[in-house]
Amino acid sequence: MTAPEHKERLYVPWWGWLLPLAAGVLLAAEIHMGFPGVRSWLPYVITVPLTVLLILRMGSAKVELSGGELRVGEAHIPVGLLGEVEVFTAQTKRQAMGPNLDPAAFVTHRGWIGPMLRVRVNDPEDPTPYWLFSTRHAEELAQMIRAR
Repeated sequence: MTAPEHKERLYVPWWGWLLPLAAGVLLAAEIHMGFPGVRSWLPYVITVPLTVLLILRMGSAKVELSGGELRVGEAHIPVGLLGEVEVFTAQTKRQAMGPNLDPAAFVTHRGWIGPMLRVRVNDPEDPTPYWLFSTRHAEELAQMIRAR
């Protein structure tokens, strides 16, 4: 296996953990108020780990370019089937994600990551017109895809 040319994980930053964790603890506290005794700690044992699991799952998507293949999350496509590459900044991605979004497109969007890439798919047998995905290093990844 060749070393990846580009690899990143779309993890949730520290500030994205604060509100969900506070909500999980608050929910557990509300349930706790109704159950005195041994059962009072049970909501904390359930809601806080579930909240952490949810946040970790949200940040599990990976973007990788290696071995002639682009991988985004669980999906992958050979670079030879990719066409035009467009870079969207945090300000311009609203247009790509809103009125101009094709319902058949493959989308992996993470709101806490500003830039996005749109990569056209040149496979006549693939119903997906393009991939639209978040990446922190959009310009560098776009140059790598264009160079192939």
